[in-house]
Amino acid sequence: MILFPAIDLKSGECVRLKRGEMGEATTYNADPAAQACAFADMGFTWLHMVDLDGAFAGESRNGSAVEAVLEAAGDRLKVELGGGIRSMAQIEAWLEKGVTRVILGTAALRDPDLVRQAARQNPGRIAVGIDARNGKVAVEGWAETSDMEAQDLAKSFEDAGVAAIIYTDIDRDGVLAGINWEATIALAEHVSIPVIASGGLASMADIVRLTMPDAESLEGAISGRALYDGRIDPHAALQLLNAL
Repeated sequence: MILFPAIDLKSGECVRLKRGEMGEATTYNADPAAQACAFADMGFTWLHMVDLDGAFAGESRNGSAVEAVLEAAGDRLKVELGGGIRSMAQIEAWLEKGVTRVILGTAALRDPDLVRQAARQNPGRIAVGIDARNGKVAVEGWAETSDMEAQDLAKSFEDAGVAAIIYTDIDRDGVLAGINWEATIALAEHVSIPVIASGGLASMADIVRLTMPDAESLEGAISGRALYDGRIDPHAALQLLNAL
């Protein structure tokens, strides 16, 4: 069970949003590379990064910050990156720069063939980000909600060789409301692709919840605001999860 600390990038800084609203951003660190090193020092082995500006723009907007993180902590952290990555050229460029896994979100809905091609050419290095509002897939930095059910989109990649599905309940993201366990576990049981829970992880109680038998179907969970605010003790959390 992997606990992924999150770095969301806006204007080159580490921020957290509330329910994906760019106007509801709290800055936690102006130096993403230093924050990544801090996470590595805490004992984390993975880092979840999202270029928020890029997600809205459809292309990289915080590339220099990502590169700084890779240079500073890439030898200690496996980095998964999403946000505005919508072409094979962008995917290959980030993989070559040292990103372990590229996350495709909007592209998964708009251009599923790209996901399949990327996963085929880069085994184990492509994840699909499924962000849902009331069970429906949201895209373009969560600005648009589609008619596609999250479970249906996940199922469509069952045979594509996707390494993981990162499932975010937008209504719980950044508000410390707790993970939507029912929907997340139902998704994990619906597909054979490993599922990572995102959105709402609020306290050590959620870490304990990850150790329950029905959560065994999950690959892990992403922690953002709760980790930055000190609501989760990283050492205690990692000790609990590493014991599984």
